[in-house]
Amino acid sequence: MALHTLRQLDQDSVGITLPKDDVRLEGLLDEHGRFEGEHHVHIRHEGEGEWSLELIEEIDLDS
Repeated sequence: MALHTLRQLDQDSVGITLPKDDVRLEGLLDEHGRFEGEHHVHIRHEGEGEWSLELIEEIDLDS
């Protein structure tokens, strides 16, 4: 199990890094290993010390 450090992003949020190999498997990197396009995730707090991430394929900005 890889451990990742929570990091302060701004006054109201923290973030983590995702392993690039995992992001590559999802097809989110270009052939040079750079993040390609704009992607969104839904983050759920599942319970004590546990969160889940879900990649959202399509966002309806009109609703």
